[in-house]
Amino acid sequence: MFPENLTSTKDGTLYVGSLGSGGIIRIKPHGDKPELWIKPGAFGSRSIFGILADERSNTLWACSNDLSALGLVIASSETGSALKGFDLKTGQGKVSAKLLGDHTLCNDIAIGADGSAFVTNSAAPQILRLPPGSNQPEVWATDPLLAPPAGGAGLDGIAFGGDGNLYVDTYSPGELFRVDVVDGKAGKVTKLKPSRPLVLSDAIRPLGSNAFLIIEGAGRLDRMRIQGDGALIETLKDGYATPTGVAVVRHTAWVSEGQLSYVFDPAKKGQSPNLPFHIYSAALPAH
Repeated sequence: MFPENLTSTKDGTLYVGSLGSGGIIRIKPHGDKPELWIKPGAFGSRSIFGILADERSNTLWACSNDLSALGLVIASSETGSALKGFDLKTGQGKVSAKLLGDHTLCNDIAIGADGSAFVTNSAAPQILRLPPGSNQPEVWATDPLLAPPAGGAGLDGIAFGGDGNLYVDTYSPGELFRVDVVDGKAGKVTKLKPSRPLVLSDAIRPLGSNAFLIIEGAGRLDRMRIQGDGALIETLKDGYATPTGVAVVRHTAWVSEGQLSYVFDPAKKGQSPNLPFHIYSAALPAH
């Protein structure tokens, strides 16, 4: 399966995207068994990266990418990278927005105050915006600071803070940035200084006014508090096997363990991951 990300709705339902097999798994609360909710290849989707439930618009957003070059062939004729929107109640596809350009990898999603979907492009120094009712993403912000390193992955996690600004990270460099939002438009991009180095910084999810949860692919779930141009990093749980995403349900964080090195590391080609894949819960501190 290789879960790359997960999201939740207020009732505690979890949705998990599959990078390896495609499709989206739904896990209802109260101990129900996981079910294949959106089938691989549905609505032209390929390998699923970031997903985000937006209950206000009744949309489950999902980043779809063609990884057939890596041997992950999903039954779909679409190529490239796209942001897909599925009806959150029925699972039917309703929005398909292809990322334009030669260097695209739709990674993760945040929803703006006006309902726009903001997307990180890991293959270019771009944050894209899809306005409500549109199927054509526009480049909302671009800056050399956000460029992916040679041979590595760039922009990844994305979330809005209580201050209305947008916070993003880059995967391989493990760097954090704040993008000022001024009247809905991108302003200054500021590199933030974490209290300790981050290793393979991945998903970001809001956790109150100036606080977030952040995943490190090196194995950690952290709480991150923004302090000026710095970020206080507090490890909540360590020891995951390449964690990839985090979702919050009340006082619990749910973490997807992706084991993605078995997909992307040439040294592990042909080897099998540790099965079954796991979604772990972690209690969140009160303050």
